[in-house]
Amino acid sequence: MPRSPRLPHWLACTLFGLLAGGAQANTTPPAPDALQPLLATMNERLYISELVALTKWDSGKPIQDNAREAQVIANARAQATQRKLDPDDVAGLIAAQIEASKLVQYGRLAQWQAAHKAPDTPRPDLNNDIRPKLDKLQNLLLKQYAAFLPYRKDPNCPQWLATERSALIKDYLHGQAMIRATGELCVVGR
Repeated sequence: MPRSPRLPHWLACTLFGLLAGGAQANTTPPAPDALQPLLATMNERLYISELVALTKWDSGKPIQDNAREAQVIANARAQATQRKLDPDDVAGLIAAQIEASKLVQYGRLAQWQAAHKAPDTPRPDLNNDIRPKLDKLQNLLLKQYAAFLPYRKDPNCPQWLATERSALIKDYLHGQAMIRATGELCVVGR
């Protein structure tokens, strides 16, 4: 019976040491307390996007609304100035939220079209119920973003984001939308 090859003891010990040392080197410190509330607000915004999709299904209106998007981003820029935040960074953050919302809307509409029906759930009014909630969330989002700012350039930021974000994802579409919503948070290596 042929013998299986064995590594020399010194080589096995060296490899084990490298692997063990590498595992220790890859240990990421815990995420800052400021990240989880920010992600929770982004997540809540995505859940509201499902309601927006229902209103678009019912009304037949297109998802793309350039005038509304420009208004939301302009409002965010003004809020950024008031909060002494970089208006361009805030505009990028809010644009990412809008893109993530549209991703959810397009995905849900496609699912409902394939099923020939949308969920039979109550529909809040877009202008009177949903948009005021989104405006409140934007204010909260900017407050939480300001608290997270010191951590954006931390080399651990992408890992923190991946770990914390994964706990919020409910399905593939939602996961992709969360990835898009958080795409502007970390600025490591830029």
